[in-house]
Amino acid sequence: MDSIWIKGGSTLKGDIPISGAKNAALTLIPCALLTEEKLTLANLPRLADVDSFGHLMNQLGVSTSVAGVKKGEFGRKVTFQASDISSTVAPYDMVRKMRASILVLGPMLARAGESTVSLPGGCAIGDRPIDLHLKALEAIGAEIELAAGYVKASAPKGRLTGGDYSFPVVSVGATENVLMAAVLANGRTQLFNAAREPEIVDLCNLLVAMGAKIEGIGSGHLIVDGVEGLHGTTYEVMPDRIEAGSYACAAGLTGGSINLIGARPDDMQATLNALAQAGLVIEFHEKGIRVSANGGLKPLALSTSPFPGFATDMQAQFMAMLCRAEGQSFLEETIFENRYMHVPELRRMGAEVEIHGRSAVVHGVPKLTGAQVMATDLRASMSLILAGLAAEGETEVLRVYHLDRGYERLEEKLSAVGATIERRSAG
Repeated sequence: MDSIWIKGGSTLKGDIPISGAKNAALTLIPCALLTEEKLTLANLPRLADVDSFGHLMNQLGVSTSVAGVKKGEFGRKVTFQASDISSTVAPYDMVRKMRASILVLGPMLARAGESTVSLPGGCAIGDRPIDLHLKALEAIGAEIELAAGYVKASAPKGRLTGGDYSFPVVSVGATENVLMAAVLANGRTQLFNAAREPEIVDLCNLLVAMGAKIEGIGSGHLIVDGVEGLHGTTYEVMPDRIEAGSYACAAGLTGGSINLIGARPDDMQATLNALAQAGLVIEFHEKGIRVSANGGLKPLALSTSPFPGFATDMQAQFMAMLCRAEGQSFLEETIFENRYMHVPELRRMGAEVEIHGRSAVVHGVPKLTGAQVMATDLRASMSLILAGLAAEGETEVLRVYHLDRGYERLEEKLSAVGATIERRSAG
């Protein structure tokens, strides 16, 4: 099994191109199920999760073709075509690998009038039930049955009716699923307290480009007027705001200066505000965002919350950075109940972190020391990479398959700005 080896202590300086967003890509790909015409997605990141989703789409009868890529280029251009949906069943062996697979439920139901998807398995960072997905789909006319570990959804007259639904709590995945279902419904759908994440906006923009009628994009109140059919289009996946924020933390931890090429300030305002409060200098320019260290790091008090709040997907990376801040920092995790599994590994590197339920107190330390550590989930993996970049000596991060789910060619990007980092294969 591969590991990432790092020799810490280098000051990182230079340009890092930001890849297409993983969380957006996994929402845009299932839109191909909504039309028999070709959907071409540009800037699609080369990630294990994206490949897994592509395999699921193939199993449902969707053809895929990948355009040639020039050497050194990031991202791919992939064309999906669901001329005919040959299967409306997403089996357990596919869904268990990636929870995002549940996002085929809505578009497959809208297009084929039925959809059967395995219930997702457990998740390392806590329980993420899909009851909101199902209740929202029921509100727009779906009949739902749970049997033998599968969700069986159907539209009684072959087509959803549309309807109103108010989310009791903000849910990104449920908002995405019901949006994709509603665009082909025979009527109007109103979603209240809908998620407002930039990835939701990206999804809405793609659906509109395919011929959907959606009002209120970017707000918590979405109005969808169903149409008879959608057409194909070519669309570019938005840049990954979490990847950009992760590399910004690398600049802070190593006392460096990194240009995040292609990053969009509007997508990551809460992250940028937190970086500035920690003492980093943020500059906007025509190619993206420059993040530069400016002396010692300042401690922070942060609480995760749905967009436009501070993203839960940035919590672990900020914790790693705040291990070197001058003073005590306070973190509160409000989204997932088990998202501090990186803490024992950071402690192996000399970090001083106390956990109190969903809160964490980070005591800044003069130095971190390299160690062998184990990744437990995607963002935890990145926090260990960041700590390794700043640590004295050598760090080896095990279980890097987590990293491959969400960071495109990480070693290549970090090496280009001065890091001593390489992937090593066991045996």
